[in-house]
Amino acid sequence: MKTKAIRLYGANDLRLEEFELPEIKDDEILATVISDSVCMSTHKAALQGAAHARVPNDVAENPTIMGHEFCGKILAVGKKWADKYKAGDKFAIQPAHGWQGTLSAPGYSYRYIGGNSQYVIIPNEIMECNCLLKYDNDAYFYGSLAEPVSCVIAGYHTNYHTNNSTHLHTMGIVEGGNAILMAAAGPMGLGAIDYAIHCDRKPALLVVTDIDNARLARAASIMTVEEAERCGVKLVYVNTNEVENAHDYLMALTDGRGYDDVFVYAPVKPVVELADSVLGFDGCLNFFAGPINPSFSASFNFYNVHYKFTHVCGNSGGNTADMIESIEMMNDGRMNPTSMITHVGGLDSAIDTIINLDKIPGGKKLIYNFISMPLVALSDLKELGRDNELYRELAALVEKNNGMWSAEAEKYLLANAKPI
Repeated sequence: MKTKAIRLYGANDLRLEEFELPEIKDDEILATVISDSVCMSTHKAALQGAAHARVPNDVAENPTIMGHEFCGKILAVGKKWADKYKAGDKFAIQPAHGWQGTLSAPGYSYRYIGGNSQYVIIPNEIMECNCLLKYDNDAYFYGSLAEPVSCVIAGYHTNYHTNNSTHLHTMGIVEGGNAILMAAAGPMGLGAIDYAIHCDRKPALLVVTDIDNARLARAASIMTVEEAERCGVKLVYVNTNEVENAHDYLMALTDGRGYDDVFVYAPVKPVVELADSVLGFDGCLNFFAGPINPSFSASFNFYNVHYKFTHVCGNSGGNTADMIESIEMMNDGRMNPTSMITHVGGLDSAIDTIINLDKIPGGKKLIYNFISMPLVALSDLKELGRDNELYRELAALVEKNNGMWSAEAEKYLLANAKPI
């Protein structure tokens, strides 16, 4: 079977190519990939090539397929897995399978599987590690968001608190406590607000900060104060650039007690140091944002570490259980991460998107592998639709859904866009 795919040959060397996939073995699965959302980790791998920890040294001779946030449908199943999977099943994948202690992962390491390919061969280790996850939803793009949403969920599970009398750690945020998401009006922050409001272990107070009023206004229109209140959470949005003293203002929201759980969503030194300063007793600071600079650092108050038991943790991704939870919450309608998506495009837009991802504003960029279409911001669809029927219809569907992507928009795009 032939497939079109984006393949990595080396640093800044991505190519859209058509090639033949081999026949599947008895322990493999053949599948089609409909959608993939582009991750900053993919951008880093494209810039580094073989220097990246997950990319093989021989990538120049044996190119790998890019993309690890993907969703599709199973086409054929090798006999080893015939009792567990069947043709027609939709799926999402946890890429970090950790098979035999390796760093290998779809989207970085494999010749025949990655999110930026129309057809893939799923290798045995994915199933052995229970990382091929059944996905029951009409829209494929939710499956592509399952991995980034799992990273958000992992942050909440990674936080911990101590019991001074037993020295035992309790995992997770403080239920009914004070939580704050800093620099969090972007796409991942929106997912974090959504989860905090709708998960089983909610804070009583959730404060969300940013320095951009437009981002805050959009966040507040999607994750509303009223919905949070319905779920038993007091939600407060704060522009820290517009208050006289950010530390004092944020502390006043807790009546001076401080925050049990503080999440930092931007690798910015002043943000980290502000986060440290508002920690309450036994407060946990979760450094969620991944810095590009390996020497990134910030000050931390060790007086408070000693006397107030403040501490720091971090996570760089979710595990399979986190991803299963994300899929279940989306399927049940308890989470709707649609707000993460700000751009859509076809397979022929993927290379420029991956290489220039750090320069493209907005949130998640969603690629559909069977269509030809430049990367388009959802906010530009109405203007572009003046001279283009496809964009005009998509603009109407997006506007109908409060400016966000939707299952209806996806179906229309897949049915009417130019095939690649």
